[in-house]
Amino acid sequence: MLAQEIIRIKRDGQTLARAHIDAFVRGLVDGSWSEGQAAALAMAMFLKGMSRAETVDLTLAMTHSGLVMDWRAANLNGPVLDKHSTGGVGDKVSLMLAPIVAACGGVVPMISGRGLGHTGGTLDKLASIPGYQCAPDLPTLHGALKSAGCAIIGQTAELAPADRRLYAIRDVTATVESVPLITASILSKKLAAGLQALVMDVKVGNGAFADSLPMATALAESLVQVANGAGLPTRAWLTDMNQVLGSTCGNALEVLEAVEFLRGDVLDPRLLKVTRTLSAELLVMGGLAIDAAQALQQVDDALHSGRALGQFARMVAALGGPADFCERPGHYLPTAPVQLPVLAPRSGFVTGTATRDIGLVVVELGGGRRRASDTIDARVGLSQFAQIGESVQAGEVLAIVHGADAGTAERARQTLLAKVHISDQAPALPPVLMKRISD
Repeated sequence: MLAQEIIRIKRDGQTLARAHIDAFVRGLVDGSWSEGQAAALAMAMFLKGMSRAETVDLTLAMTHSGLVMDWRAANLNGPVLDKHSTGGVGDKVSLMLAPIVAACGGVVPMISGRGLGHTGGTLDKLASIPGYQCAPDLPTLHGALKSAGCAIIGQTAELAPADRRLYAIRDVTATVESVPLITASILSKKLAAGLQALVMDVKVGNGAFADSLPMATALAESLVQVANGAGLPTRAWLTDMNQVLGSTCGNALEVLEAVEFLRGDVLDPRLLKVTRTLSAELLVMGGLAIDAAQALQQVDDALHSGRALGQFARMVAALGGPADFCERPGHYLPTAPVQLPVLAPRSGFVTGTATRDIGLVVVELGGGRRRASDTIDARVGLSQFAQIGESVQAGEVLAIVHGADAGTAERARQTLLAKVHISDQAPALPPVLMKRISD
């Protein structure tokens, strides 16, 4: 089947058959499609759109372009469940959700990614733990799932290889924003992980990829409908990303906040609400709870009893980290040599934050990548970040910059002063849970 004929069909706004899509995906993997041909079809898909059926076909073809995990022979102790976020600033929910769900009887083989643009990456956060293996071999992964019930790891070369090539092409051809292509990219990796249920956290706001409710809703509906069409039961929540989620952003700082959360030491209300809701959703979908009320009670019990903390500790140890990490996280996590407070220039209420720009401040500090080859500085970031609605007095701390040196810390401080808005009137507080999307 000629590549140029498949390109022509979509260029002319017609529907691609499953055979056309299979040929395209095979060409991505075996190299029989050139970069130009793949880019041309990606652009045609972007401009002409794709039907739900086409998107399901593309998702399934990319799923089966490599290894598809089969957990039946692993003798795991519960349903295989997972959660995926579209990315935000300070979004550390995965670090708590995986051990919470594991403590309630689920098994969570969570395949996560590195930071992208202004958003932090779960793998970069966990890489700040000494010895933690983000790419374990299969026996180590199985051992972690048996002992801890969860393992947060990176995508292997064998999982959905067609997606890696297509994403690289989309990244340089201005076709990243296509909802069908985003849907296929996310779900092909999740389907390849052999899941029984998935919950999606679709972020909405000035710190998210989807900055408007209609755009986020379209993406969430696409993800849910295509996943269900491909045989993976999936639900989605739209959650607010108009401010930092929790009090920290930056890799080691977010891991520390996650451990404190699991200990019960620090429970930021917005972070708690998102984590409880998404965890409970998975428990119901996995048949571990009858309804949301029972699931939320199980989540609370897992937190208050310390079982979730214990699952996290076992996961870290099983994947090569210190056995006593959760007892002494401050001893193991790297700390920045410079800590510089950002002080409120006036009294009033925090009424808004430029969240995407705040994420970019972390990148400028060294906590994110400008290029794929960049090295992450796990020490840097922001802590004690003021939340919308908070009352502050002139001279009080809005945030603390953790920097590698005085110069970068001071530049970050000056930038942040313009990114946090203070007014005389208290704002209406936005809900952190905005909308639930089910089949």
